[in-house]
Amino acid sequence: MQRSLAELGEVDLVVLGSGASGLSAALTATLEGLTVAVLEVAPVFGGTTARSSGTVWIPDNQLMRAAGFAPDAETAEAYLAALVGDDSPRERWKAFLHQAPAMQADLEARAGIVFRPYLSAPDYRSELEGAAPGGRALEPVAFDGRLLGGWFETIAEPIRELTVMGGMMVTRAEAQRLIRAERSPAAMLEGLKLVARHVDDRRRYRRGTRLVMGNALVARLLHGMLTRGGHAFPNVHVRKIEISDGRAVGVNGVHCGRDFSLAARAGIVLAGGGFPSDPEMRSKYLPAATPDYSPASPFARGSTIRLGIKAGGQLGPDLGSNAMWFPSSLWARPKGGLAVFPHIALDRAKPGSIIVDQQGERFANEAVSYHDFCEAMFRHGPTAFPAWIVAGRDFIRRYGLGVIRPRTPSLTSFLRSGYLRTGENAEALARALGLPSGSLGHSIARFNDFARRGHDADFQRGETAYERSNGDPDRGLSNPCLGEVGTGQLYAVALWPTPLATARGLVCGKEAEVLDRSGHPIPGLYAAGNDMQSVFGGHYPGAGAQIGPAMTFGWAAARHAARHVQKSNRRTT
Repeated sequence: MQRSLAELGEVDLVVLGSGASGLSAALTATLEGLTVAVLEVAPVFGGTTARSSGTVWIPDNQLMRAAGFAPDAETAEAYLAALVGDDSPRERWKAFLHQAPAMQADLEARAGIVFRPYLSAPDYRSELEGAAPGGRALEPVAFDGRLLGGWFETIAEPIRELTVMGGMMVTRAEAQRLIRAERSPAAMLEGLKLVARHVDDRRRYRRGTRLVMGNALVARLLHGMLTRGGHAFPNVHVRKIEISDGRAVGVNGVHCGRDFSLAARAGIVLAGGGFPSDPEMRSKYLPAATPDYSPASPFARGSTIRLGIKAGGQLGPDLGSNAMWFPSSLWARPKGGLAVFPHIALDRAKPGSIIVDQQGERFANEAVSYHDFCEAMFRHGPTAFPAWIVAGRDFIRRYGLGVIRPRTPSLTSFLRSGYLRTGENAEALARALGLPSGSLGHSIARFNDFARRGHDADFQRGETAYERSNGDPDRGLSNPCLGEVGTGQLYAVALWPTPLATARGLVCGKEAEVLDRSGHPIPGLYAAGNDMQSVFGGHYPGAGAQIGPAMTFGWAAARHAARHVQKSNRRTT
């Protein structure tokens, strides 16, 4: 049983935050023989990572090479050079490319942090030189939450609307298979096994213990750290980083109503998840049109970035929108609370829907990545807030729409709540949405003509490998992203650009060292994840392009701190 935080007194490494970056740093520190304490401001562990897919983007990883992909380092460099350009110093994203595959191989070999490659998951900007058709994105392998014992209840829950049956988690691939369960005996059997496990879990736990996606990654990292003697404390409010002779040497704050001070012999890692949920920093650094909602952890409020600045660090340069974005719909849950539901890939790129602005006109390619679509909303301007995704009843039956799942028999509750709007035809729906007369009908007619031809002359929807990967190849269409929007009863859901995470953070060196205003490292102080300035300059290369760098620089920070301890030990012997 671990000691209380007030009793601990001193460790080698203090980690502030328990998402992928913080837990990767903590686990790596224990592997290097350091003592470590993870301090989390929330009452649960996992941050935004626990709410995410848990995917990591790691070019040239050993898993893709084992699956038959060619060596990837040079092509990945060409891709990032084309994508990022001058928006981030080249040496920082090259440091990621160099260290990321080593991180993945090391944590798998020494700690059993296992992934499987998405063999057909194209990079988001698949039209650029060096983009890969798959292999760079890695999926966490499912984890048995029962292995955590009492710690299982401390893992942050996923977004509720991404689970089924009151907390049963399924991967995206599993969900796609289960949709076809009535036509596939194999899918039916898979579904029955998952349900049986979940029913058994619910006899003893408040939710399912089969963890996948971000929950699996967080649980596996936390389990690895705890079983190697690491400490983890929730509900910790750190007030100050202690600096002595220019070096970060500890923290102080409040835990469970008691003041504490904790010395750090090797260093402190800032990994608080950026500021997507902080009203003050959002209003200062994000676009004015940003709504007051985010699917990120509500505790990602920039407190660790502020601590880093007070300790002498500097905030990186403005990156434009300064965030990573999801187009989200907002649903008032029947039992209370607001769901901020991310429209990632399950509806926007599917054939039979379009997205229009307040003038009833299309303004962007609906099938681009979630981040790029939101950037298009900001470029388009105020008439895109909100935008409306429009589809017919058959589309919803096939693919769902936002929180509405495929094959939902009745839409009444969603209509009654105002989440879903409807009209008996395009003109009636336009009136319900307050759009100019005739505009929506004209947009649908023009799009339907494109769908029949298999080519979107306005925005080229479905013409890259990434976009087609999110379409529906089973429909037999010449373009899997283009299908006619129905001309009868139509439905619409409002979409807003919501920050999943922030891209502007502390300026750091190649091993995550926080740099002062003169560009020199602050000894003993590190930042990783969204507390670090985006090494991709605010761009989004592919699935997992947040968690990949988060884990990489958390790993690098811990190894750098361990070298300091080793040097200190040599000097004293």
